[in-house]
Amino acid sequence: MVFAFDHGVEHGPSDFPREFLDPRKIISRVVEGGVDAIMMLPAMAYQTRDAWAGRTSLIVKLTSKTNLRPPDERLRQSTFGLFEEAVSLGADAVAATVYWGSQFEDQMLEKWFSIKGKADLYGIPCLQLAYPRGPSIKNIYDVEVVRYGVRAAVESGADLIKTYYTGSEESFREVVKVASGIPVLMSGGPPRENFLEFLRDVENVMRAGGSGVVVGRNVFRHPNPEKAVKAISAIVHEGKTAEEAYQLVK
Repeated sequence: MVFAFDHGVEHGPSDFPREFLDPRKIISRVVEGGVDAIMMLPAMAYQTRDAWAGRTSLIVKLTSKTNLRPPDERLRQSTFGLFEEAVSLGADAVAATVYWGSQFEDQMLEKWFSIKGKADLYGIPCLQLAYPRGPSIKNIYDVEVVRYGVRAAVESGADLIKTYYTGSEESFREVVKVASGIPVLMSGGPPRENFLEFLRDVENVMRAGGSGVVVGRNVFRHPNPEKAVKAISAIVHEGKTAEEAYQLVK
């Protein structure tokens, strides 16, 4: 159960409820809920270290982009920190995004292999956010498209893979098979009005052989983030059904 917290750059401050504009407030609450790790950019990790250090694991994401860019430039990830910063923060893992199918795929792969090479030297796992996005991709959730992105992530050396949920247990099982033993984590995606439906997706992912979830908005936009974390964790760690886990947020 990884809490994603890179939305301030990728989506802007409007993504957060007003009470959570101070990042320490939401980080403290998800830590209290028992999240396994937080994934964030180096500067934010440094600025909020009093809220997470010694209390949960840290995944430092070293690439990002803003939506202030022209639309045709939004399929490019830029360097957003140095690997050495992740080491100095005591990161348990590092992460980078590759938009498979983007016209900027080559540039992102150069960043990926630079990060991956240093991570291997330090013995630090490297999580790839393997997102199939590009002008020729009509449906980013199509199982064949997601499988392709996951296979590319495996062949580029990812130690863990975050990708899209394909809509059902059966289809996501095919995604997990392609990973050939590399842990696959579900991207939490946009906020859902019905939290029980989101929990059902998490249950399907785990039943399909997934290793967990990386979720942000469906936690920090929930009325009670601590309980949201506990409910998701109950499915991931305890094998609870969505309906059983939902009782924890009532």
